Amino acid sequence: MKDKYNLTLEQNLFLAKKLIVENIYNSAKLEGCNVTFPDTQTILDGISVPNLKISDIECVLNLRDAWKFLLNNISKPFELEFVCKINSYVARNEALEWGVLRTGNVGISGTDYVPPTPVKESVDREIERINNIENVTERAIRYFLWGMRSQLFWDGNKRTSTLCANKILIKEGKGILGVKEQDLREFNKRLTEFYNSDDYSVIENFIYDKCIRGIDFQKSEGTS
Repeated sequence: MKDKYNLTLEQNLFLAKKLIVENIYNSAKLEGCNVTFPDTQTILDGISVPNLKISDIECVLNLRDAWKFLLNNISKPFELEFVCKINSYVARNEALEWGVLRTGNVGISGTDYVPPTPVKESVDREIERINNIENVTERAIRYFLWGMRSQLFWDGNKRTSTLCANKILIKEGKGILGVKEQDLREFNKRLTEFYNSDDYSVIENFIYDKCIRGIDFQKSEGTS
C-alpha cells in the first residue's frame, strides 16, 4: 500500500481544521447520531437547535472536544493511554464508563462476532504491532478496523477508532480519514463482513479509495 498524500504537518493540520465540521458530522453519522450537517454546524457555533435529542447534541460536542485534544496533542506517542483519552471525550456521559477498557461482554448488532473482553497487555501488544507497520496509511487503516472490531470500550468505538486513525495520519502528513455519508451503506456492508471474517481485504481497499482525503496541489508549469 502506498501513501496517497505526502503533506507537511502544517498542511495536514490546516486540512484537519478546515474540514473539522465535516469530520465531526461524518463521525457522528457513522455511529448513528441523528443530526444533519446544518445541525452540526449550528451546534458547533454555540446555537441551540430545536427538536434535537440531548444525546445527539452531546455527541457533536464530545467529538468537538476530542478533535481539539487530538490536534493539540498530535506529537504525543500513539499508545493505549492516548486511545483511552480520546474515548474519554467521545463517550462522555453516554457509556457505563468512558476512557477505560470495558470489563464485560458486548455484542455487535447485525453480526455473529462476539469480541472478547479486552486485556490491557494484549491491547498494548497489538497497538505496538500496528505501530510497527512501515506504511503510515496502512497503519492508520489497520488501527481503524482493528479498533472497531475489538470494541475496546463500552461505547464510541467507531468514533474513537476514526480519531485515532486520523492522529496516525495527520502526525505524518498522510491526509484525513473519514467515511462520507454517501459511502456509509457500502462501508457498513463491508464492515459487517469484516467483523464476521476478520478478513481485512474485504474493506481496506474501499477505505483507501473512498475514505482518505488530502490536498491535491497543482503542479507548476514546467515541472514534471
